Amino acid sequence: MTQPDLSIIILAWNVRDLLRACLRSLPLSDSKIEVIVVDAASADGTGEMVRAEFPTVTLITSDENLGYTRGNNVGLKAAHGRNLLVLNPDTEIVGEALTQMLAYMDAHPTIGMLGPQMRYPDGAIQSTRRRFPTLATGFLESTWLQPLAPRALLDHYYARDLPDEAVAEVDWVVGAALLVRRETYKQVGGLDEGFFMYSEELDWCRRIKAAGWQVVYFPPAQIIHHEAQSSAQAPAATHIRFNTSKVRYYRKYHGALAAETLRWFLLGNFAFQLGLEWFKRLLGHQRHLRAARIKAYTQALRSGLKGE
Repeated sequence: MTQPDLSIIILAWNVRDLLRACLRSLPLSDSKIEVIVVDAASADGTGEMVRAEFPTVTLITSDENLGYTRGNNVGLKAAHGRNLLVLNPDTEIVGEALTQMLAYMDAHPTIGMLGPQMRYPDGAIQSTRRRFPTLATGFLESTWLQPLAPRALLDHYYARDLPDEAVAEVDWVVGAALLVRRETYKQVGGLDEGFFMYSEELDWCRRIKAAGWQVVYFPPAQIIHHEAQSSAQAPAATHIRFNTSKVRYYRKYHGALAAETLRWFLLGNFAFQLGLEWFKRLLGHQRHLRAARIKAYTQALRSGLKGE
């Protein structure tokens, strides 16, 4: 068997129609491209759809929701390509994006990870290039204090000084589409399964850069990203996993004291939001919405943000 130029790994959980659109955007007839779908116990007929409509796709099924990291690692271990693309099921390839990404990787052997430009379905650019977060970033970004954060801190984190259309070396790229060289994967390993989901691509890129490889944002290649379609199905779990992973990242790279301080701060954040939602509900303001948020914030507090 000739080694494929590219293996595409797609982890799917109850996003059948989006996965269908994603697969239709891929050059499935290209013998140099291998496509692997890992179905993480979907209940919407995802596996049956893949079998019926895309017989050339390798389907791996699981009887449990493996989580983002475990599920993608299953696909990575089964892949044969000299390059590996971890691709979200809520994406669609635009034009020759795959060919452009592979050509650039081949021409630049020091690149270990490459991320394309992401666009929303309406064509607007998604922010997907980042610098490593500082401890201050952890307390401000994606918390209720973000509107009060110093602009320079967030501009640095989101790499807003880099033009949207410029190829640039960055610290990390958001994980909806991650092209990694096989040599890099063999050296660094796959995704850290201690992260169920969220912060896993940040950790992966950090390990890749620590091993001496470059991480590059590559806007000539574009991919449409519908964003957060799987996680939107479980809002409380999303809150818990996002913040639990955030704490785990800071424990791994900034130490136990920093992580515990951040964990208690985030729990305080949820407590404040819970009180605010109860007050708004008592006033009769959008009671259905308030009830949903009260449930999510209560579950987050009960979890202690200590992981699963």
